[in-house]
Amino acid sequence: MPPVQPMLAKAVKGVPDPAKFGGLVFEPKWDGFRCLVFKDGDEVELTSRNTKPLTRYFPEVVEAVRAQLPERCVVDGELFVASLSPDGDRLEFEVLQERIHPAASRVKLLSETTPAGFVIFDLLALGDESYVDRPLRERRAALEESFAGLAGPCYLTRTTSDPAVAEQWFTEFEGAGLDGVIAKPLDAPYTAGGRTMMKIKHERTADVVVCGYREHKSSTPERPLLGSLLLGLYADGNLQHVGVSASFTEARRAELIEELQPLVCDIADHPWSAWARQETAQAIANPDWVPGTQSRWSSGKDLSFTPLRPELVLEVKYDAMEGRRFRHTAHFKRWRPDRDPESCGYDQLEQPVRYDLASVLSGVSTGPIDLGDAHG
Repeated sequence: MPPVQPMLAKAVKGVPDPAKFGGLVFEPKWDGFRCLVFKDGDEVELTSRNTKPLTRYFPEVVEAVRAQLPERCVVDGELFVASLSPDGDRLEFEVLQERIHPAASRVKLLSETTPAGFVIFDLLALGDESYVDRPLRERRAALEESFAGLAGPCYLTRTTSDPAVAEQWFTEFEGAGLDGVIAKPLDAPYTAGGRTMMKIKHERTADVVVCGYREHKSSTPERPLLGSLLLGLYADGNLQHVGVSASFTEARRAELIEELQPLVCDIADHPWSAWARQETAQAIANPDWVPGTQSRWSSGKDLSFTPLRPELVLEVKYDAMEGRRFRHTAHFKRWRPDRDPESCGYDQLEQPVRYDLASVLSGVSTGPIDLGDAHG
């Protein structure tokens, strides 16, 4: 019964060697909302990674669970939304975020216009049997026996025990919006809240322009602290907002805000001055492109920023792009005084080859997996 915390993963560099762990199974790393599904007949509950209820936001998934999954079960997986295009379907995390809306009428509309899917990758209970203390090889065998043939909106994730295939997935599946590969020890039980899995994510660097900063929530007039750096890239001669960098120690936050003071300028003299004045529907509808505008995700937070003359270049580490922005907060690496700000454009960013999400979802497993005595 909920609440149950899902099993978590720790980051590692590169696809690990299965021999060092007594056997591994590899899965695609889905870019969506982690979700535990509890089903008992027609009663269905969806809960998030931090055990908060998701049921009301995804009525179409609730109906799919009722129709497709066994009568009584608890499974771990990922909610996702995919875009449909002639070039191939792709995960769209930003569209998925829009599904969390307080208005019931909006939830109903979005469930019809941007329906979500659910991909299953672990089993906690089936019928009257708990599987949390059983090794993954037994949990996976039960999944393949009882959940075979799912063709959407619920799916069973693909797996492989071949690290070469996992390497191939790591490269190819990014084009469908996935963000890496997960490795799981075959002998490990399901450890709620424990980091017993391993995640291999994409990691890239880019040279970006420092365009401004926001103060930290604990900043005071006596001790100002930097909260985040606002970053930009040039596109067609215009400096566009591409994301933020925000992971600093308190001491570094104090140093940075002092170091940046000579670059503080009036917003009227800043490339983003038009955006700062903009009150149009376009500005409100596209907060990612317009620093300082409010959206329902900002929850009333002060999103104003201190503009800086765009003269500093910074090298950051990032994992992936979501449209024209960094998917997650970028990590500060080093200053690049040797770079001209105007030379920092989108053309430096690596673009993954397009890959059809349907091809990722179409298979259950690739390569033989030694399940040992999993079938008894």
